[in-house]
Amino acid sequence: MPLISGREFTDSDTLGSAKVAIVNEAFAKKFNLGRDVVGKHMAQGEGKLDIEIVGFVQNAKYSEVKQEVPPLFFRPYRQSERVGSMSFYVRGAGDAAPLLRSVPAVIARLDPNLPIEDLKTLPQQVRENVFLDRMISTLSASFALLATLLAAVGLYGVLAYTVSQRTREIGLRMALGADGARVRRMILRQVGWMTVIGAVVGVTGAYYLGRAAASLLFELKPYDPMVVAASVVVLALVALGAGYIPAYRASRVQPMQALRYE
Repeated sequence: MPLISGREFTDSDTLGSAKVAIVNEAFAKKFNLGRDVVGKHMAQGEGKLDIEIVGFVQNAKYSEVKQEVPPLFFRPYRQSERVGSMSFYVRGAGDAAPLLRSVPAVIARLDPNLPIEDLKTLPQQVRENVFLDRMISTLSASFALLATLLAAVGLYGVLAYTVSQRTREIGLRMALGADGARVRRMILRQVGWMTVIGAVVGVTGAYYLGRAAASLLFELKPYDPMVVAASVVVLALVALGAGYIPAYRASRVQPMQALRYE
């Protein structure tokens, strides 16, 4: 956490020395301390104001990456009468794997009776913190792909049935001079109208559902124009691909066979 003013903890901040603390920006804002907080006093609980604020640091994420930064004050562990467990952060350069392997040996040289538990990197900690969000996003993407596939199959089935119902009409058109390209355009025009109507309904629904789900999204916008545009383009290509096969079959209809079709 970058230090704005004051000092950090030192080895002299022990149990017998004056009580000190470092506070963050959210703490200063909550208690209306302003920016000049160094030198002021606070209390832990309902006791007297016997803790001097010696440092002022910027806000930083605490235990949850999605939550707002809470008001925090920090005390040196050397001034704690009882220490049950502690979490240490080690900063290093280069690959984290060799650094992780060296930590137990270093701690063992300091005190072989100190157990080390849950050793991990900070990126790993962040990934575990948003595991549920990542799982939901993966499931959402999978369901979206499945929905796209079902939409393509459904559109193909509807158009294939429509073409079969209009076989005599198509044959009559071709007997009167309509070529295959015109028949294909007629079928694909129907696909285009279905796509436009579906896109309008889908984009409108996605916009309002996105706004309703905004609180569940971490560092994501509920409405991204680029994502919406890309989705519309992809769905349009899927719709045209699903509609081209029935359109192609319709353009290959033999007029005489179509006129005798029941």
